[in-house]
Amino acid sequence: MPAPINRLKAALGDGGVLRGVFLSLGSEAATEIAGRAGFDFCLVDGEHCAYDPTVISRQLTVLAATGMPSAVRVPTNEGWIIRQVLDLGAQSIMVPMVNSADEARAIVRASLYPPEGVRGHGGATMRAGGYGAFEAYGQTANHQISIMAQIETRRALDAIEEIAAVDGIDVLFFGPTDLSYDMGLADDPNGDALWEAVSDGIRRIVAAGKVAGVFSSPDREAAMIEAGARVVAVGSDAHSLTTAFRRLAARP
Repeated sequence: MPAPINRLKAALGDGGVLRGVFLSLGSEAATEIAGRAGFDFCLVDGEHCAYDPTVISRQLTVLAATGMPSAVRVPTNEGWIIRQVLDLGAQSIMVPMVNSADEARAIVRASLYPPEGVRGHGGATMRAGGYGAFEAYGQTANHQISIMAQIETRRALDAIEEIAAVDGIDVLFFGPTDLSYDMGLADDPNGDALWEAVSDGIRRIVAAGKVAGVFSSPDREAAMIEAGARVVAVGSDAHSLTTAFRRLAARP
């Protein structure tokens, strides 16, 4: 039996816009709710949130049960972390702070089995291989891996075309908050200067033949899609719960 089809990667090839949500709470109940809410994907945020490998595995199991395409943001581009998350069953990963083509190539090598990469095979110990049930996992997994490289610095903005040219990078995804800090615009994260830079970057990614993505504020979503973004994160479980509770708590 081969590696399972990566439905998120397949959807990227269909040409439409994918709207998703970040999962920050580590709550299986919240993740199940998100998985049934009608998004196109859910992303487990392993960079900023309290996730360890066991919790990531549980999140992926819950999302699989809902039928929701999933991705995991790893905390850094260290190869051993990337390989561990893939072995847990993630087929789509997001890697933060990718600043150069060399970094992008190293991420691809860490994610793929030889000869394309250096990922080691864990055999029947891996959830990714169905604990041995997917006998042909090692021979077929590379075709199902999808990698999103985050553009979060001025250095990355300058290197968009070089990063986009790396085989194995499917999506270049803007993190506007970190980009605003690096650009000296943290005091005005919703200002036009930041979002004009993001829009220009999106157009450059599309021109380079890759998919562009962004974590968008609600009032900017339509403009980002018009610029060419096709992977759009529209919020998180934590922010949604905070907003809902504050609305409930407000005095009439």
